Amino acid sequence: MSYPDEKNITLSLLKELVHGENTHQRAAVYQSHKMVDYELLSGEALTYNDILNLSASVNIVSEFYDVNAVAFVKRGKPCGVALGRTSYDAYTKAFDCDPISSFYGVIAFSSVVDFDSAKHIDSMSVSVVVAPDFEPQALELLKNNQELKLVKLITPLKDYKNFIDEEIKITPFGTLVQDANRSELSKDTFKVVTTQKPTPEQIEDAIFAWKVAKHAKSNAVVIAKDFKTLAIAQGQTTSLAAVDWALNYACDGSKNAVLASDDVIPAEDSIHAAVLGRIGLIIQSGGSIKDDNIIQTANKYNIAMIMTGIKNNKN
Repeated sequence: MSYPDEKNITLSLLKELVHGENTHQRAAVYQSHKMVDYELLSGEALTYNDILNLSASVNIVSEFYDVNAVAFVKRGKPCGVALGRTSYDAYTKAFDCDPISSFYGVIAFSSVVDFDSAKHIDSMSVSVVVAPDFEPQALELLKNNQELKLVKLITPLKDYKNFIDEEIKITPFGTLVQDANRSELSKDTFKVVTTQKPTPEQIEDAIFAWKVAKHAKSNAVVIAKDFKTLAIAQGQTTSLAAVDWALNYACDGSKNAVLASDDVIPAEDSIHAAVLGRIGLIIQSGGSIKDDNIIQTANKYNIAMIMTGIKNNKN
């Protein structure tokens, strides 16, 4: 379907904000065409940066709306994501990925915030916690923290993606409009391309890591195991730089773990780095002119590889 010759957007002012990304920038929030229903249960009004981080964090956990998921986001970037048997299990696994960056960030839960999670949150400095609901004891405890903002997402998380609309960026060179990234893994493009086949557990971790990489800044590489991010490299200018950073951060944890790239792996050097990190499975889009060489290199070192045919570049 082609775009119309003219596109008129009318926005109604909701309120002016204290400031924008920086204190010298004016800012306001307007009524979007589609907005989720939410309630600020405690704390001061949401700031410009709060809203950006809030959106980024809920974007991630909406990928896992039917399980216990937790995502930590700082400056619009995920710094820890995990799934767990309980909310607290997911919370502790996500926090463990990058405890330092987790401070002063936003935490999103896909399920009810329990009291054990609340006790840990209360022991650190956090800007916003967003969840479908809070246990009464958890809410009572967290409300005592005057610096913490608590947001209850009233719109069901399973419906959240319906509210992610077009992306519009106004630049001096023109206003850019594109569809929201609604990419999903498909059995028609999801292919194991190596002789070495992944285990069912590795495939589940690969899907998890791919969904996290989808929401990280490009070039992004996510290393994960047991539904827990061990490293999230993002904003790198080359694929190899992202791979190297992620492996260095994950350290010994990368053994038999999954490495997910948000884009194509363009050359064998990234495979050689993964070999040194003892990665068990690589999931990437494929589409490089060197795909055959990359697959041969993976076969040589008995690393399983999945190609999805889907790129998730994100600035």
